[in-house]
Order: sequence, then structure tokens, then C-alpha cells
Amino acid sequence: MTNLELAELYQRDIEKLIIEIDLFKNEENLWKTTGTIKNSCGNLALHIIGGLSFHIGDTLADTGYIRDRDQEFIAKGISRKSLTGRLRALIPLIKETILSMSEERLNEPHPKFFDKENATISYVLTQLLLHLNYHMGQVNYLRRAFE
Repeated sequence: MTNLELAELYQRDIEKLIIEIDLFKNEENLWKTTGTIKNSCGNLALHIIGGLSFHIGDTLADTGYIRDRDQEFIAKGISRKSLTGRLRALIPLIKETILSMSEERLNEPHPKFFDKENATISYVLTQLLLHLNYHMGQVNYLRRAFE
């Protein structure tokens, strides 16, 4: 996969998540859970924002982002507009970061431990994209359950 393809997949999937969040008829439902489901759609969105801002923004683009992972799951009541704005802001950051990397750079070890020793940047970017999709599916499911 080329860096252009990877960057386009991130843009596509972040835009899909924004659409999912915008489809909530009742904004309060972004922060609800049901049954054994512990994470609300709003918290999943914050988790995606935090993870991508840290693993791509801080680690690869040196943005200085400081992640507070606990707050991604504790914070409540943040407006839809704020969530979607934060997601939209990730698109150019991620695209520019990925597109700036040569194939050689993508095959270098990721600067921080991810889930295994010596994971390449390409591997981590792929895992993060898969993680984004996993949580997007959860958001879609919960949205439909509440609406």
C-alpha cells in the first residue's frame, strides 16, 4: 500500500465517523451506554481523537500533543460540533504526516513501543486505521440502537 492510499483511507474513514456522529438525531445520545456496553459514542470519538493525535500527531509529526487516555473515557457532554471539529482537524494532520514519509521511512521502526518490539511505522499506521474502523462500527451500532 502506498502512503497516498493510506492517507486517503484515513481521510475516508474519519469522514465516515463524522457522518455517523452527525446522524445522531438527539445529541445527548452520544453520551449514553446500554447494557454491558461501557463506552459511549462520544467517548469512543474522544478515544479515536486522542489515539490518532498521540500516535500520529505527537509521535510522527512532533505536534507536542499530550494524551490523557483516562479522560477519553471519563469526559462527557462535549458538543457534537466540538467532536466533529476535532475529527476534521485530524484529516490534514494525518494526510500531511503520512504523505511526507518515504517508503523507507514507513518501514523504519515506530519511535515508540506500540504492541510489539520493532513495529514499523507502516504497521502502526495500519493497526491504527483498523482500530479506527473497529470503533466506527461500535459507534454505528450504538447510534442505531438509540435512534
